[in-house]
Amino acid sequence: MLVFRGYSQAAPSETVLTIGNFDGVHRGHRALLARLTSAAAALGLPSTVLTFEPHPREFFAPQSAPARLSTLREKLELIADDGVDIAYVCHFNAALSALTAEEFIARVLVRALRVRHLIIGDDFRFGAKRAGGFALLCEAGERFGFKVEAMDSVMLDGERASSSGVRAALAAGDLERAASLLGRPYSIDGRVVHGDQVGRQLGFATANIRIKHDRPPLLGVFAVEVGCPDGKVLKGVANLGFRPSANQVARPILEVHLFDFERDIYGDHLNVRFLHKLRDEMKFPSFDALKAQIAHDVENAKNYFPL
Repeated sequence: MLVFRGYSQAAPSETVLTIGNFDGVHRGHRALLARLTSAAAALGLPSTVLTFEPHPREFFAPQSAPARLSTLREKLELIADDGVDIAYVCHFNAALSALTAEEFIARVLVRALRVRHLIIGDDFRFGAKRAGGFALLCEAGERFGFKVEAMDSVMLDGERASSSGVRAALAAGDLERAASLLGRPYSIDGRVVHGDQVGRQLGFATANIRIKHDRPPLLGVFAVEVGCPDGKVLKGVANLGFRPSANQVARPILEVHLFDFERDIYGDHLNVRFLHKLRDEMKFPSFDALKAQIAHDVENAKNYFPL
């Protein structure tokens, strides 16, 4: 997938386009992307996604913005996995937020992205004060010569597949429900870095994974699977949080103890898939109490996986 920053240069050809934040790339997003690639193939044009960085809500109200489900890298990798040809990453700033809906259509959709066919979700709003919607796009399509279609929401057991629904499930520790909404286990990517060896002192060596999530949507201790660069999938137990019992940190860190594994993986980029929550993070009165609980967590995580 080709990735372009901004829209200063016109697209090399007409496009079949969809627009959105695509945080988490859940099953609703994936249905939209499937429709996008199908329409693009029918027209012989590149399937194209326009997304924003940062999330508009992070720009307008950073203190109250929802936890990010996926980093930009994770989001683009997931979009690419669904067969999209081109992604435009548009920096969401004051200038972009001030564009009227009509200006956004003329400058971005028509002049820059050369849209021929536009597919949007049924709740899509755009332009200053979110004034633009499906009706305005249809009017503009007749004027500028592009087709517009809106997709209905994807419903799962009576619940709309949405990023907010995934966040709520993760925050509640219901990883199985989150996986249902996503169509896969929730995961976080990161590179293995050197830590302070506390896990090794406790008898449970951990891979310390540098993550870019300042406020991850879930915290606690989990049974996990870990995807490695060589394609292998390993099982383990992970702690995601602030380590209140051992050198507490100000920014959340992800530590994974891999079962029956001793190879040096410093520098490897891993994909940690959260399958089941074991407990919340907590503070223990002593190192011995912490060590005993970790042993219990490892046993519980191993019991989660089928023999």
